Amino acid sequence: MNRINRILWGLVFIVLGVIIALNTLDIINFNIFFRGWWTLLIIIPCFIGLFDVSNEGKLGNIIGLVIGFVLLFVAQGWLRFDLVFKLIVPAILVIIGLYMIFGNVLRNKITEKIQSIKKENKGESICATFSEQFVTKNDEKFESANVDAIFGSVVLDLTKAKIKDEAVVTVSAIFGGVDIIVPKDVEVKVKSTPIFGGISNRCKTKDAKKIIYVDALALFGSVDIK
Repeated sequence: MNRINRILWGLVFIVLGVIIALNTLDIINFNIFFRGWWTLLIIIPCFIGLFDVSNEGKLGNIIGLVIGFVLLFVAQGWLRFDLVFKLIVPAILVIIGLYMIFGNVLRNKITEKIQSIKKENKGESICATFSEQFVTKNDEKFESANVDAIFGSVVLDLTKAKIKDEAVVTVSAIFGGVDIIVPKDVEVKVKSTPIFGGISNRCKTKDAKKIIYVDALALFGSVDIK
């Protein structure tokens, strides 16, 4: 959790504490359990997630915000649930499509680096569709790979791979899972796009001379870097 996230979460707890205290002292009469209050459990984390500078992928947070506010409006009676239910899936698909088309317009250094490495080396393709793939790089030169797990799973073991300076792994986990096992002497930098999925980076090495960039999409799936 970076400093901005800690400050925002701190403000949330301070505001909540002040409201409860003022209610207890009968200074104000604010019902924190208003209709649809539970949607704040979706809205607040997704909003704070937009300020996470360590994570470039914001699509999951944006979709979560949209869903949270829509559910809040339904609970307040401002929108009809039957209409929202019919439109929620196409709306999410449109958001995902727009992000895939225009997502790279807003770039940071990680995105630019990934794009530059991809131009120099297209890399091999590893795909598991309704299946499993176990790929191990033993004393092999490794620069780039494209990994897709669609209703399947992929394990990419790079612990013994020969990485000169930088490498990039592009990952798509769609209703599937991908595990990437990296050497201990590399730093991992992640551009993540979780959409009802999870992306975790358990590699804590910092300031290493070698870097692996991971461009990960998890759509109802999971990507685990360790």
